Amino acid sequence: MFNLKRHSGMGAACRESQARRAPRAGWIATLAAIVLSACGAVGGHPPAPATASAADYSYVIGAGDTLSIIVWRNPELSLTVPVRPDGKISAPLVDELVAQGKTSTAVARDIEKRLATFVRDPVVTVIVTNFVGPFSEQIRVVGEATRPQFLPFRQKMTVLDVMIAVGGLTDFADGNAATLVRTSEGNKLYSVRLKDLVRRGDVSANVEMRPGDILIIPQSFF
Repeated sequence: MFNLKRHSGMGAACRESQARRAPRAGWIATLAAIVLSACGAVGGHPPAPATASAADYSYVIGAGDTLSIIVWRNPELSLTVPVRPDGKISAPLVDELVAQGKTSTAVARDIEKRLATFVRDPVVTVIVTNFVGPFSEQIRVVGEATRPQFLPFRQKMTVLDVMIAVGGLTDFADGNAATLVRTSEGNKLYSVRLKDLVRRGDVSANVEMRPGDILIIPQSFF
């Protein structure tokens, strides 16, 4: 005899399982669309411009950076502190100060305002001694690089500097089909000739990087 109650329970469990899988399936579909879009764009986007650095660029502090704080005539208040994962720092008489996303000069002025309650006319200098930078400005290398990773951006950094840092291309890389995603230009896609640059020494293929650039190196199918 057909067990209607059991069948109903199995149907509910099935629907619940499908509901749990739906967000994951949606995420996978979105990721697949991005990958297919990038693959379809190979050879269809313009070459990256040779120059890209901005003359007015100033380094922005990120979580993981190390800051040397120097308070003039107050050595007891001077010290070196890390920027915590939440982007904040703590120092004598200065608690929970946001440093991420600011220049070293801006952080120095913020510390002076905090210290003014305790110290007469404080003069503060902040020096970044270990560079990581915020996520939005890091250079990311994914795909067929020997050591895919993120790198802190540096003024006048080129794609050759990036490739040296990641150890070059793997034996399976399709270097001349690499894509540069420029997040500072609304994720605009550019082509870069990494094989010509790294393995053939064609310096005309070298281009400057911008903060937040993503370098995608596909695998060769031949």
